[in-house]
Amino acid sequence: MERPTVAIRGLYVITDARRRPLAELGRRADAALAGGARILQYRDKTRDAQRRRREAALLRECCRRAGAVFIVNDDVELALAVGADGVHLGRADGSLRRARQRLGPGAVIGVSCYDSLLRAESARADGADYLAFGAVYPSTTKPGASRADLATLREARRRFRLPLVAIGGIDAENVAPLTAAGVDAVAVVNAVFGAGDPQGAAEELVLAIEAGPGSG
Repeated sequence: MERPTVAIRGLYVITDARRRPLAELGRRADAALAGGARILQYRDKTRDAQRRRREAALLRECCRRAGAVFIVNDDVELALAVGADGVHLGRADGSLRRARQRLGPGAVIGVSCYDSLLRAESARADGADYLAFGAVYPSTTKPGASRADLATLREARRRFRLPLVAIGGIDAENVAPLTAAGVDAVAVVNAVFGAGDPQGAAEELVLAIEAGPGSG
């Protein structure tokens, strides 16, 4: 049985891998949120636990001020420590059921399904709150990522009532086919967080999402 859907919709921004001063990180997050991002994910693969906690705590506060959802990538304990709204899990990031036990029934737990409907079925059965598919287009963040085509997205929309997130190489120019396929949110990294003007980039993407044939 699927859990009730949560507010995973619209523009979903993920932090990039550049090391920035804490104040600059916060400014970029605030700008993305001011531009209309409704979900922000902190993604950092380094082992600097103190810095990660400072950055995650700052981003959590940015999201609280904006009324946005704050997600931590792959680290359940960090999400718990900073009071994040939830966690996003990939293939190697541990058990969804274990994450649910640690974070509680109200946490938002998303799962990377890549191009696999079978993995999505398993995630749904385990209580995922949203399902992410990608890369939908060639991605500079993960150039070797498996590709999830539009047919996969359409089939996922047919099978699952959970929110669907598309990721990988998305920008304002290519988002329309994704909304037409039925995705609820589009996740971007460099298109917003790495942009010279994160607020303007976010605003452009939000307009494209809302104008898309699948936006209603």
